[in-house]
Amino acid sequence: MLPKDVTKKIRRIQITTSRLVTDFLSGQYESVFKGRGIEFDEVREYQPGDEIRSIDWNVTARMGHPYVKKHIEERQLTVMILLDASGSSYFGTAKCMKSELAAEISAVLAFAAIQNNDRVGLIIFTDRIEKFIPPRKGLQHVLRVIREALYFKPKGSGTDIEGALRYLDSVTTRRAVTFIISDFFAKDFKKPLSIANKKHDCIGITIMDPRELGLSDAGLVELADAEKGSIFLIDTANTKLREMYLSKAHRMREERSHLFGSIDVDHIELRTDKPYIKELIKFFRMRERRL
Repeated sequence: MLPKDVTKKIRRIQITTSRLVTDFLSGQYESVFKGRGIEFDEVREYQPGDEIRSIDWNVTARMGHPYVKKHIEERQLTVMILLDASGSSYFGTAKCMKSELAAEISAVLAFAAIQNNDRVGLIIFTDRIEKFIPPRKGLQHVLRVIREALYFKPKGSGTDIEGALRYLDSVTTRRAVTFIISDFFAKDFKKPLSIANKKHDCIGITIMDPRELGLSDAGLVELADAEKGSIFLIDTANTKLREMYLSKAHRMREERSHLFGSIDVDHIELRTDKPYIKELIKFFRMRERRL
């Protein structure tokens, strides 16, 4: 039996996010994702007007003239949410912690999926796979996803995005719309993400806190690395230190944005001190224009 405060918070998120989906995102979700899932059907001879990128070069080489891959539309999509629960997600200096914002975004995506009769699943990860909820439909299933996203207590503290993507591949046989919700404080995930994006439609959602983007002058401050456990003291009154911090944070954002762009993975940045609905709408509209 869940405590009353836990039930109340889940109920609040259910009401808030389902209303946002109904008012703003439902139609856009359908136009962007519904029917965009495709699976291989057969190969046939090339006909004038076929796209060059659909040519099956292996069959073409064997047969001596062009053949193209034919696909059929999937009527039901699978939405997978990969949720980073590493130590750095339990941080927040604004309206909420990053983990709370990530859970709410998970709820929005889950409600958008079930309103369109799609299945939604959840993988919670740190430096290991913490929890897997297989994709299903229905309100009760989504409420379980929200509950686990909000209150699951992970055993690990680090971040292994490559391991999460590998696990995704082991539990999904078909293409899935895959949202990776993380602060992406991790290394060496470009190649595995690029590989995963060839099979799935991957979207990165970066969760940030304003203090990760710049320091205010608060004198001596004790900081802790939430993933490694190290503690150190810094003097935030030092102007040069604050400038270096700001420069490094800006460089990390640029590098992350370049990484996603270089492998054609869509990317959304959300902050704990700003409303997220505008950024989600902007993302869906961008996808609509591109399609």
